[in-house]
Parts: sequence; C-alpha cells; structure tokens
Amino acid sequence: MSNETESPNRARTLSMDFETLVHARRSVRGFKDQPVPQSVIEEIIDLAKRAPSSMNTQPWHIHVVTGEPLEEIRSRNMTAMMDGAQPSRDIPSHGKYEGVHRDRQVGIAKKLFAAMGIAREDIPMRQDWVLRGFRQFDAPVSLVLTYDRVLDIGAECRFDLGALSYGLVLAAWTRGLGAVINGQGIQRSDVVREVADIPDDQVIMTCIAMGYPDETFAANSVRSDREDIGSFVRFVGFPDTAAVAADRVQ
Repeated sequence: MSNETESPNRARTLSMDFETLVHARRSVRGFKDQPVPQSVIEEIIDLAKRAPSSMNTQPWHIHVVTGEPLEEIRSRNMTAMMDGAQPSRDIPSHGKYEGVHRDRQVGIAKKLFAAMGIAREDIPMRQDWVLRGFRQFDAPVSLVLTYDRVLDIGAECRFDLGALSYGLVLAAWTRGLGAVINGQGIQRSDVVREVADIPDDQVIMTCIAMGYPDETFAANSVRSDREDIGSFVRFVGFPDTAAVAADRVQ
C-alpha cells in the first residue's frame, strides 16, 4: 500500500476501494467547529443500512442529534459523571478489563496521551481527557444507536448494531467525516433518552461522535495496533501449509 493512503490529510472519495478504506480509517477524537449537513448524514446512513442483520430483522434505530439538544446531553452527562453519579446505561457493562484486554486498553491510552503530551503524573490533563469522552469529544453530531426492546434479551440484535456501527464509520470516512464509537457519551442513558425523546420501547446501545476531523488535533494521527491473525485465528480442516508447499516442489 502506498504512503498516500496512510496520510490523514489524504482526500477521500467515493471511489476509494475497500482495502484502502479499511486501512485509512481511524478513530477521530478532535473535530472542526463545522456543522454537518443533514443530507450528508442521510447518505452515510443509506450506505450503512446495507449491514447484515440476523434473518434481515434490521432491529436498529438511529437518532441523529446536533445543536442545542446535543449540547444539553453532553453537558448533563459530563456534569453527572463529574459529580460522582453512577453510570445508567440500558445495557450491562463488562466492568473493568483484565489481562490481555487491559493490556490493549492501556496500549492505546499510552499512544493517545503521548500524542497529546499528557504525562502520566498530569492528573488534571488525564481527567480532562476522560471528560472529553463524556462530552462525545465535542463532535458536532452524535448518532445514538438503539434497538427494539422487544428483542431483549438477545445477543443477535446487539451483534447487528455492531455491524451497523462499522458500516457507519466507514461510510462517514468516504464522505470526509471522522467518527469514534463512544460508549462514554451515553453513560447517562436516561439523560440521552429524555433530551433526544427516544421512546421507551427502544434500548440505547451506544453512540457515534461524528464530524469533520481537525487535522491539527494530535490524537487524530494515532493508529491503534492490531494483533497478528496467528494470535486469534485457527484454521480447521485446511491442508497443512508445509505439506502443500512440499507438494508444489514435487
């Protein structure tokens, strides 16, 4: 792959091939103070809705929030968490990560803090970073993803919303927008439900902060690491690689 595809400043086009798109996309946590037209969001959703779902149930709903309602959500969410309120999410949390999962969490945090110049002992700046998450990174748009409550409790619909989420962030990238899937932004799901007027028969799953990337924001250049496939993939029933190579030599 050429170096051009690695540059965060590279212009994105609708003709971008899939491999380039997957490698170019990254989580964006710093946004320009620039409104996103509703028509662009509609294009993104129209692409992402092609995500697969269990038996084509398409259990998802998307509440696109901007302007004053979004400001109220982020302000109340951040204030409540600063004041020591407990998270109030519609879906259960996994709690603290341990083992290899904790290692990966710490790994990306170290990269982000290094990019932002946040020292380990700089408690105020570290807390400020956490508060940015509660504010949905001050993005101009938030997509709140929900599913029909009648499908709870079930893993299928949550899996389906995961597929939709990936489709949304990829589609956003093709339109010159950045995004980050941001569970911190809905820690007070009761506030999100009230302000965005989300019906009680829908379960709030997560949200996606979205907007035009601020390329001067250092953390936007950070890429998270990915494990080699040998560490998490097993091939069952395939011919032995060495045997295949030997056959080819003969």
